[in-house]
Amino acid sequence: MTRRRVLVPLVVLLFVLGVLAVLCQRRPAPRTAGPLPHQVYLWQHTWGSEVPRSLQRAGGFDRLVVLAAEVDLSARPPRVVRARYDAAALRKDGRPVGLAVRIGRFARPGGGTGSFAEQPEQTAHLARLAARLVAEARSAGLSPVEFQLDYDCPESRLADYPVLVRAVKDALAPLPVTLTALPSWLPHRRDLGRLLDTADGWVLQVHALDPPRTTPTVIELCNPEAARRAVEAAGRFRKPFRVALPTYSYLVAYTPDGALLGVSAEGPLPTWPSGVEVRLARSDPDALAGLLRAWTADRPAALTGVIWYRLPVAGDRLNWPWPTFDAVRAGRAPRHDLQVIHRQSEPGLLEIDLLNRGEAEEGWPVRIEVAWPEGDVLAADGLAGYQVLRTGPRSLRLERSATPWDRPLGPGARRTVGWVRLAGR
Repeated sequence: MTRRRVLVPLVVLLFVLGVLAVLCQRRPAPRTAGPLPHQVYLWQHTWGSEVPRSLQRAGGFDRLVVLAAEVDLSARPPRVVRARYDAAALRKDGRPVGLAVRIGRFARPGGGTGSFAEQPEQTAHLARLAARLVAEARSAGLSPVEFQLDYDCPESRLADYPVLVRAVKDALAPLPVTLTALPSWLPHRRDLGRLLDTADGWVLQVHALDPPRTTPTVIELCNPEAARRAVEAAGRFRKPFRVALPTYSYLVAYTPDGALLGVSAEGPLPTWPSGVEVRLARSDPDALAGLLRAWTADRPAALTGVIWYRLPVAGDRLNWPWPTFDAVRAGRAPRHDLQVIHRQSEPGLLEIDLLNRGEAEEGWPVRIEVAWPEGDVLAADGLAGYQVLRTGPRSLRLERSATPWDRPLGPGARRTVGWVRLAGR
């Protein structure tokens, strides 16, 4: 009887503690509002003069996170590609700098995903690499403020990822070690919670280079509603995080029967065979500006900043231009203003231009209607891929096939798209 009287209160106490734990997990996460700090990634493997020029243009960022290396763990030994960043340009810029390492596929010998716990030599290799990269940055006069691990860990291996984080932290202490996380990790609360406990910070990446396997109607690089849900879910962990938002687009090629052929996100256009269907997956500036406005008005208190992927650089054909980027960072949709301009460059010659007076890139119009008050047509032709179709005695249409790999008209761009030679003018 005495033992029973002791056990019953103990069971009740454990039940009450369990209920309190569940209620604590379910209570609403703290909220906040106000402008968010902005940071930006510099993800170039080789820096030319255009990157330092972009740095001079890049006001309003309180941190730069620079790609330092990419690692392919499927090779034995791991294949490491160093990024040749310009330390002198970063020193001159003066803003805090973080280093990032992109870790690719971790293959186990014989197939499957490798384990850091089961393959300590790979873990040690990455920890030594991290130490070398930080030492080299410091010897070049930089003082890194974070070391970021960008590893798309499979959900089934989240419990193993802390092994690598702890090893890198031991090698770099006291330098903070942070990591990127994917929205697909968020439902794995226990494993992700333990992973976040090992890191000094994290970045929620709400964009992904994961194209559909078959030809889609639309490819969204960042779905704004999904991004909102992911940020709310991340806030419930109550661990400060940044959200990574995309500025880039990419091309996806599909075979004539609809199977995925390849992807191009950076560098020169690939040589794809004839007959392929190419789709554009793009970052929608209007949608992302709306996200920023919403988070400025109300957000989880754990969301401490935005980090953009990636810095606009001259020659980067699949990235936003600066006017677009500036508008979105201000929380407003870029202004659209594509105009058709007629000009008489010499007597009897009417030239037709497209002029982008807006802040956003504009695609080439499929049709342009042209009319004039007087004068018979002696000759006419289209330029920049346009063909001429006569529609009346004093009117014509310029038509062009739309192709997603066409470089759009950037803000301020002006292109002549056709001409008309008229009699009597």
